[in-house]
Amino acid sequence: MAGHFPLVGLRVRTPRLELRLPDDDQLAALAELAAVGIHEPDTMPFVTPFTDAPPDVVARSVVQHHYRMRGELVPDKWVLPLTVLSGGTVVGTQDLEATEFAVTRQVGSGSWLGREHQGQGIGTEMRAAALHLAFAGLGAELARSESFDGNAASTGVSRKLGYADDGTAHHAVLGRRRTGHRFVLTRETWERHRSVDVTIDGLEPCLPLLGADDPPA
Repeated sequence: MAGHFPLVGLRVRTPRLELRLPDDDQLAALAELAAVGIHEPDTMPFVTPFTDAPPDVVARSVVQHHYRMRGELVPDKWVLPLTVLSGGTVVGTQDLEATEFAVTRQVGSGSWLGREHQGQGIGTEMRAAALHLAFAGLGAELARSESFDGNAASTGVSRKLGYADDGTAHHAVLGRRRTGHRFVLTRETWERHRSVDVTIDGLEPCLPLLGADDPPA
C-alpha cells in the first residue's frame, strides 16, 4: 500500500510513542477509546462536538474522520490524522494540518487522549513529535494551536513547548459562544524549546503529497 499512498509508511517516534496512520485494527482501537470517553460529560473541548453523541456514533465518527481525511488529502489542503501508540497500545490521536503549505509554511494541530492515558505527559510528547515533523521534516516556519477556556491541559502543553499568545476567537459550539485562546510558535522559538528526541522514518516519498517537496531556500 505504501507504494500507492506513501503516508501509510510514515513513522514519527519519541522515546515513548509512535505516531502513524493507523491500520484497521488500530483504527478500531482508537474508535473504541473515544467511545469510552475523552473528557468529562459537562465539558466540550472541541469546536466540532463529535463526542456529544452515543458511544457507537462517537466510534463511527472517528473511523469516518480518518477515512475522509485520507480521501480528501491533496498538497494544497490536508489533515494528517496520526494515531498515537505507547508500547504498542493506542492512546489517542494527533492531527497535523495545513492549507497551501507550499506557500504559507504554516501548520495547525489538534489532538485528544483517552481519559486513562491523560496526566502522564503523553500530550506534550506527542505534540512535540508533530512539531518536529512540521519544522524539521516539512520545513514549516510557523505552528498554531487553539484551546477553549477551561482546557488547562491543552493550554499547558502549548506553554511548555514555547508557544506565545496570539489573541482570541469566538466559536459557536452546541448553541453556546465559546472563547478560544490562540497560540503561535515560530521555528526559532521551537528550536530553543525542543527537548524531546524525535526520529522520522518514511518521510521522503510523502513530501509531494504534503506540498513540502520544494522547500524555500
